Amino acid sequence: MPEFQEVEWLAKTEQVQVRVSTLKPHDAVPWHFHSVITDNIFCLDEGLEVGLRGPAETIALRPGQRQDIAPGRVHRVVNTTSRPLRYLLIQGTGRYDFNEVK
Repeated sequence: MPEFQEVEWLAKTEQVQVRVSTLKPHDAVPWHFHSVITDNIFCLDEGLEVGLRGPAETIALRPGQRQDIAPGRVHRVVNTTSRPLRYLLIQGTGRYDFNEVK
């Protein structure tokens, strides 16, 4: 896991991963994509943005909202606040990979 976030694992198998991630203030997960899995991002704290490419979009999520990201779509998760921010991430179904993109 990137060092800018803390992770609390709720479930982890070869096909599915479920975790609560906490991003540090004003930090972001690097741009990346997954080959097989879908990311299901559930906002827990105010100030979460999901950046997408192909086409380019920025989606601000409020607590209780979610964004699904299909395999192959380049994306990142951003904390726009000056405090730690939590989100629930459910990934599946398939083998996990993290392909960083510049």
